[in-house]
Amino acid sequence: MLPAGDALAQTQIRFVLEWKLDATATPLLVAIDKGYFKAEGLNVTIVQSILPEPSEGPNETVKRIVSGDGEMGFGDMNMLLRARDADPPAPVKAVFVVYNKPGYAVIARKSRGIEYPTDLIGKKVGTPLKDPASALWKVFMSTNALSADRVMTENIGLPVREPMVAAGQIDAVTAMSYYSYIDLKDRGVPANDINVMLMGDYGVQLYGSSIMVSEKFARENPEAVRGFLRAFAKGLKDTIAKPTQVIEAVLKRDTGLHKDLELERLKMTIQENIVTPETKAHGYGGIVPERLNAAIDQVAAATPFNKKPRAEDVFDASFLPQRKD
Repeated sequence: MLPAGDALAQTQIRFVLEWKLDATATPLLVAIDKGYFKAEGLNVTIVQSILPEPSEGPNETVKRIVSGDGEMGFGDMNMLLRARDADPPAPVKAVFVVYNKPGYAVIARKSRGIEYPTDLIGKKVGTPLKDPASALWKVFMSTNALSADRVMTENIGLPVREPMVAAGQIDAVTAMSYYSYIDLKDRGVPANDINVMLMGDYGVQLYGSSIMVSEKFARENPEAVRGFLRAFAKGLKDTIAKPTQVIEAVLKRDTGLHKDLELERLKMTIQENIVTPETKAHGYGGIVPERLNAAIDQVAAATPFNKKPRAEDVFDASFLPQRKD
């Protein structure tokens, strides 16, 4: 656990990260370093993932909030859908969408003849069981009229995913774009040979990683949740405006990180996942209920729910900062 903020702040919030500190945590760290949380009367501490690999347990955030390890956290929207479908439903809701267009992707080598989803016909796609993008693979196939008998899939381990693509042992993989793309480049695969097909560009409507909160904490501390989101939104806007400067918030906490890789990862998430036509029109953090309900229908068609949730079951917009045009 990394302490941050002012020990004399009125309200303590333990914030669960779904993975280790890297560029994806920049807006949160900026809000800490610039005192935005402190100004809201909050003392925020970061509860880091205990997992050895990114996304090896994409539902860890929800589980840890439920278990009492944290009051809020950054987690996968699809895993929240499944947690809300449990009996009883996990008492956790999303309150701020960070990745309006998620990083769920199918990543391939162009040199293997793959430019579009239909080029996957007759190819072998690696789908790690515990990867968030793999959970949407059936939805991606459905929205692109791909059938299981025409695309070969192979369950592979997360540690061998990028090495297998780099070595040409597999044609494509499901992955989070901002992790796999950077890793493949770091392994020497030419950037112009890497084809990142974001599922959001090919019919998959689901939102991505979001800020989540314990319903009990939100009920008992509504102003603290609103204050947290106001502070985070300021950190997010600073990150979008000056990524080159704010990446230092990450680098100073882990001197083993490579600045060029993390800066590229940060710029990638801003350009592909955060700043979208929807956020330009409606602001950051919120949802379009019709889109989320359509996404839930897509997920349900691929992997049925026991009791299909609706947008209001998983997202609470009442804590969002008011937009200032």
